[in-house]
Amino acid sequence: MSGRLVVLAGPTAVGKGTVCRWVMEQHPEVWVSVSATTRQPRPGEVDGSTYHFVDPERFSAMVEEGEMLEHAVVHGVHSYGTPRGPVEEALGSGRPALLEIDLQGARQVRESMPEALFVFLAPPSWDELVRRLVGRGTEGPEERERRLETARTEMAARDWFDVTVVNETVEQAGRDLVDLILDPPPVPAERRATP
Repeated sequence: MSGRLVVLAGPTAVGKGTVCRWVMEQHPEVWVSVSATTRQPRPGEVDGSTYHFVDPERFSAMVEEGEMLEHAVVHGVHSYGTPRGPVEEALGSGRPALLEIDLQGARQVRESMPEALFVFLAPPSWDELVRRLVGRGTEGPEERERRLETARTEMAARDWFDVTVVNETVEQAGRDLVDLILDPPPVPAERRATP
């Protein structure tokens, strides 16, 4: 028996990581992937739990050796990617699996795993997304503007996804996501064109 893969993506600061942490805490039966990144840890982030923090040389080697299911340079600065082995192991053992990745990564996963369900996590409004990004205080003005520019592009890709979950509150978004993970709808026969 193999599990079902659910891919969660959405714009920066929409709360993807927070919703995924809620899923992990409330539903330990769901396996949640830990991405690799070349960026430095933020306060409170833990290597191997929040991300696998690696240097650019190691990241490049993982890509070259086929160890990444997907990878991308995000916000034009840092590389992020999903190690392939743990995903395949979780699915092979029958566990439902959740990937939290960006739009570029979601496109790559669709190429190699078209049977996955692709979920877009949306903010209640653009103004709320800006408020969340500014409110978390982890980026300076230049980085914030770069992330908002990326978010505009990501928001425009919403229709590419199979399902949209609006993140009004973490608990509500988490419950909606878990429902999709544990009782997923069939993958649409006709996928929308890639933006």
